[in-house]
Amino acid sequence: MRGPGPGGPGAPGGPGGPGGERKSEPPTPGIRISPAEVKPESTTLYAPDTLRTLFLDFENADWEAELEAFHDTDVEVPATLTVDGRSYPGVGIHFRGMSSYMMVSAGHKRSLNVSLDFTKKKQRLDGYKTLNLLNSSGDGSFLSAVLYSHIARQYIPAPKVNLMRVVINGENWGVYVSQQQFNKDFIQENYRTGKGARWKVRGSPMGRGGLEYSGDDVTEYKKHFEMKDGDDEDWKALIKLCRTLNETPSDKLAEAVAPMLDIEGTLWFLALDCALINSDGYWIRASDYSLYRDKEGRFHLIPGDMNEAFRSPGGPGFGPRGGGGAPGVPGGPPAAERPRVDGVKLDPLVGLDDAQKPLRSKLLAVPDLRESYLAKVRTIAKDSLDWEKLGPVVARYRELVGEEITADTRKLSTTEEFENLTSEAPAAPKAEEGRRGPPGHGAMALKTFANERREFLLATPAADAKENP
Repeated sequence: MRGPGPGGPGAPGGPGGPGGERKSEPPTPGIRISPAEVKPESTTLYAPDTLRTLFLDFENADWEAELEAFHDTDVEVPATLTVDGRSYPGVGIHFRGMSSYMMVSAGHKRSLNVSLDFTKKKQRLDGYKTLNLLNSSGDGSFLSAVLYSHIARQYIPAPKVNLMRVVINGENWGVYVSQQQFNKDFIQENYRTGKGARWKVRGSPMGRGGLEYSGDDVTEYKKHFEMKDGDDEDWKALIKLCRTLNETPSDKLAEAVAPMLDIEGTLWFLALDCALINSDGYWIRASDYSLYRDKEGRFHLIPGDMNEAFRSPGGPGFGPRGGGGAPGVPGGPPAAERPRVDGVKLDPLVGLDDAQKPLRSKLLAVPDLRESYLAKVRTIAKDSLDWEKLGPVVARYRELVGEEITADTRKLSTTEEFENLTSEAPAAPKAEEGRRGPPGHGAMALKTFANERREFLLATPAADAKENP
């Protein structure tokens, strides 16, 4: 449990991180805004058509230094949250994220976690006790996680995501991506029960959270799977799932794994991960997702980090051959194991020989499951990447937040990037377009990605399977 951080001037602080965002403009103070100037909203917290304003008021002016000092600790800094004319005292705040924190210097926007129940255990905002306010690091469109969630939730349970404006101590800090927390509230909402075990597989360039079998010593699994709720029996069940996935012959695997894994949901998870090219996804990093074991004992996979999708693959694991990842980032998989991808031409059957990702190399080795997976990839390409359907969604968000993006003095990208990445007539990409942090994080205009990825997937012989009903 996190504790409160000390207040007062001179609270310990640390440097903002080893390197600032590339191409970001020097931060300047935003305009002053008071709650009295903002009309309360009547929509639900994650309504897609609402840009809600959250006011955070810390006791001290040096709140940023306090949050820096306690990053990656169990200490929360107390604040008052005001939303839609109502105040929520005693919420706990901490900076969240790894690369999205370390690559961002002080004064620029950094991701925030807000605990409504920090001092008041029953305090909620529209029924939610935790807010994740993300800085859109690496995503100049601000829409990667928003669109990934929009598409994924058509097929499987996934966190809700929308956009919010954040005002800190009276100063506008601009637009944040607001992503629903994977917690008991999420489980109750999507599975109609609060019971079951939960794990988070934290993002890591080294991966190894892909459900490999590493023997029966639970210590090996605790290195990669962070249990949020559960007991020793749930750990045993996780190890059994890994053993079954990795050691069962392919002709018997579907029958053996069915009682312990939601196969249909897993195939959708894998299809989304690959079709939308999630550069932090399972297919490349074997991390950055969540696991839920329901009361019947079946495991479900939940998307986690969705902030770097809809792009030519980039990020750790895509560095130069013969070495590790980007400067300042632990090395990715060995060069021989990294997929080499030409733009949007990521093979839907990538990873079939990758023992570190048995959900791909083992499940998709079963002919019927591979056919079902490819049908799902085709459905996503045909329906969800159709710009006639996706384009209006992008246009609505562009209209909703365009002026706020322009006014945002703390953002990690430029207004020109946002306008081009969300445009109906995007300009040709520049060599450094959308780059943030480590090399390889280049973004694509959303329309360009949707059209080119859709065309590639629908033309790929391997994906020429019957459409998923």
